Amino acid sequence: MQGRIVKVSGPLIVAENMQDVKMFDVVRVGEKKLIGEVIELRGDRASVQVYEETSGLSVGDMVQSTGEPLSVELAPGLIESIFDGIQRPLNTMWQLSGDRIQRGVQVKSLNHTKQWEFIPVARIGDEVIAGDTLGTVQESVAVLHKIMVPYGVHGKIVSIADRGLYNIDQTIATIGDNPICMLQKWPVRKGRPYKEKISPNLPMITGQRVIDTLFPIAKGGTAAVPGPFGSGKTVVQHQLAKWADAQIIIFIGCGERGNEMTDVLNEFPELKDPKSGEPLMKRTVLIANTSDMPVAAREASIYTGITIGEYYRDMGYTVAVMADSTSRWAEALREMSGRLEEMPGEEGYPAYLASRLAGFYERGGLVKVLGSGDTVGAISAIGAVSPPGGDLSEPVCQATLRIVKVFWGLSSELAYRRHFPAIDWMQSYSLYDDKLEGWYKDNVATDFAESKVEMMRILQEESQLDEIVRLVGMDALSYKDRLTMEVAKSIREDFLHQNAFDEVDTYTSMTKQYKMMKLIIDFYHLAQSALDQDVDLDDILNLTVREQIGRAKYIPEDEIERLDDIAKELKQQMLQLVK
Repeated sequence: MQGRIVKVSGPLIVAENMQDVKMFDVVRVGEKKLIGEVIELRGDRASVQVYEETSGLSVGDMVQSTGEPLSVELAPGLIESIFDGIQRPLNTMWQLSGDRIQRGVQVKSLNHTKQWEFIPVARIGDEVIAGDTLGTVQESVAVLHKIMVPYGVHGKIVSIADRGLYNIDQTIATIGDNPICMLQKWPVRKGRPYKEKISPNLPMITGQRVIDTLFPIAKGGTAAVPGPFGSGKTVVQHQLAKWADAQIIIFIGCGERGNEMTDVLNEFPELKDPKSGEPLMKRTVLIANTSDMPVAAREASIYTGITIGEYYRDMGYTVAVMADSTSRWAEALREMSGRLEEMPGEEGYPAYLASRLAGFYERGGLVKVLGSGDTVGAISAIGAVSPPGGDLSEPVCQATLRIVKVFWGLSSELAYRRHFPAIDWMQSYSLYDDKLEGWYKDNVATDFAESKVEMMRILQEESQLDEIVRLVGMDALSYKDRLTMEVAKSIREDFLHQNAFDEVDTYTSMTKQYKMMKLIIDFYHLAQSALDQDVDLDDILNLTVREQIGRAKYIPEDEIERLDDIAKELKQQMLQLVK
């Protein structure tokens, strides 16, 4: 099926004689066969967004349809790969065209000649359905890749390969009349099917105290990280990618600056996975689509990332998908919508912005996957939002907040004070609190929820007292209010502030988080009791144990019992004061 260009408008072209193409079909444009995707059909005219630079295209150039939707290749070889927004491997493209990606480069997404050791787990004669495991491949030290029966295939296994080395195109089983290889293809705009979606009830532990203790996210949950320029959105997402309790990490750099993506590409291969001791890349897929790449490809990058995440979810893994940032993705939607001359919505964004965002986040979740068993997999979708000037009332922010269940609002004021993570505890929230309370009670401490509520109450009181202090000074406060201000300062500086570059403080286990929180709350209650017995406030604040509480975050995880010793020391020093 061939057509001809009748109009070129930046990344958008219009071609005629395209009556046989379908929406979202992939086409090849011009002599260089640039890759594009049909996004609108009117009669025999098709509007195509081209995922490469369109300079040099002119009216009359050929447009050829492939007859297939934009799809990703799913097979062993995804882990440790670095793709662009349409799943072209950057390493292979660099070998072909050097530091600057040439237009029209056609490369396979995965290595089709590399051989993998296939170990069969199913047998001849077994009745299988879509999602059942035929065999396994050790894709990396950290990831056992399950070779599954493709969607739409079921029946009796007629043949299955012996243990040995095979590439992803070779037949490793026959089910009925269907030859099966390791490679599957899946259209990126279509969510992979599952049996049932389950309400998330387990936390995804990140090691970041402000998140795990105050605003937790569930496995299979959704979260947004909005904040102005320089407030630390990328820092938060990097920390989550490094430390989150997820077996697979998909990091999508969607329209972010090249230097930030370069940091990720340089850092991740060197980072050690705390679970296995191996490099973090052994369970990571990176999708790099920076701000100097074609705008249209930003939209595809989000769908490419979530589709790869769904593939690993179907194996029963917990996957964390980080998108940095959905604002840049929305800008791509706005540009293409403008070029299509659609009726604009608020601030020029398309009227369907909210539904497109919802379509992305709703592909996350905790699900029972296809197959004969009751395997459960999860995708936690975390999107950074970059509102201009930190204005949370702008359309992308508001549309995102109506969808996600966790809001980690970043504050430029905290960032300027060098308080990281700069998550504003007065703005942020988590709607998973009630569902996760039972887990914290059973696995951390019975009074975890009460201690957390007390900590938030102290921070809220500090916020109210702050106005008085600004007007008339600290001396105008009562002793109890001054104590509240001091304890709130301790919560901020000793608990919520976390140094990502310190090898001990960068990650905190839940047990240590609880004990640190308990130390501060116990000090507060004991100090209040001492004030009731006419002990001088300055004597309380000058206790030597306060310095130990302040440095508790630097105690290594294998010496965590030292926190119990500090708790005993606190009680003894308070007892001596009261006597």
